[in-house]
Amino acid sequence: MTSTKTVPDVLRRAHDLVGPVARDAVWRLSPEIRPLVEYHLGFVDSHGRPAEASSGGKGVRPALAILSAEAAGAGAATGVPGAVAVELVHNFSLLHDDVIDCDQERRHRPTVWALFGIGPAIIAGDALLALAQKVLLEAPAGGAAAACCLADATGSMISGQALDMAFESRPSVDVESCLAMEAGKTGALLGCASSIGAVLAGADEEAVAALREFGVQLGLAFQAVDDLLGIWGDPRATGKPAFGDLRQHKKTLPVAAALAAGDALAEELASLLSVELLDEAQVARAARLVDHCGGRAIATDEARGRLAAALGALDGAALEPSAREELREVAGFVVAREF
Repeated sequence: MTSTKTVPDVLRRAHDLVGPVARDAVWRLSPEIRPLVEYHLGFVDSHGRPAEASSGGKGVRPALAILSAEAAGAGAATGVPGAVAVELVHNFSLLHDDVIDCDQERRHRPTVWALFGIGPAIIAGDALLALAQKVLLEAPAGGAAAACCLADATGSMISGQALDMAFESRPSVDVESCLAMEAGKTGALLGCASSIGAVLAGADEEAVAALREFGVQLGLAFQAVDDLLGIWGDPRATGKPAFGDLRQHKKTLPVAAALAAGDALAEELASLLSVELLDEAQVARAARLVDHCGGRAIATDEARGRLAAALGALDGAALEPSAREELREVAGFVVAREF
């Protein structure tokens, strides 16, 4: 099990392949919606001018979709519709998440809802969800099966998000329930991204299942790291305020693990998290308590264990060797973020 901060070459390769197709797809949106989506994706600035540098994400999901097609023995182009569709759905979820979480900044820029309003942001997200299915159904082959794969993953992601919201009002959540929520919220879409190219390539179910399991486990590793960053991440790197998840009373993995400690410090943490609005001193104290109660260590171990499980899922399947190695490289990169 290894991790690396070196940006895998496949991310650049996928960006070059998928970017133009994604832009063409977005151009098909109505003129009322398209500017918001182009801004969110980092194509333009808040005035509609071409952005000097993309503020989009790293493009891990499109890279996984491309690699899954290649792992099944197909060309990279086979995975492009899946890569575009998964990225559109991912950004649909981000647009809505920003509204739900009242986040006013993403990737060091104002969020769409903060700039254009809640209603327009919701509609822009809805448009991306519909567009993703259209992109797949127009694929030269395997589009219907891939669309079903994406629909199932999207349903699981939405269910996971609903659980995440429900957990905020609960005094505590056990670790098992937290992991089940995160498997839906994050693992399902990464599982889809890691297998949708193989689905489009017509790969056998054994290969598709192995790639999907790789993605689900990688998603859980990714989310464990995200949970750590949600409390202790540097705002200069994350683009979000420090201790953000604690301010929102999110029962993420470190918090759930800390509350399960059952000692006096865990009780103090539970009492703090029952306060509706935490001040600066209280939120800083809550972060220290999560650490003291073992939440930080447990989430770190979970990230490492899930990475190992993801890599193990690749070992038993008949996959194209170079693509398998690139999938391993992407996995290491995903969990190498500082926390």
